[in-house]
Amino acid sequence: MVSEELLAILACPACNGGLEPDAVRASLLCHHCALSFPVRDGIPVLLIDEAERIS
Repeated sequence: MVSEELLAILACPACNGGLEPDAVRASLLCHHCALSFPVRDGIPVLLIDEAERIS
């Protein structure tokens, strides 16, 4: 999905927290903000408007 090197430098655009991959949703999760950012064709879409709320 997303390489470990890229994941190490990515941060949540809302809070600058770490992101965790979620293979089921094909997204990156920020547990602090409870947001799920989609990954499309291997490219993370880190736009707050594109994110979904998670519970």
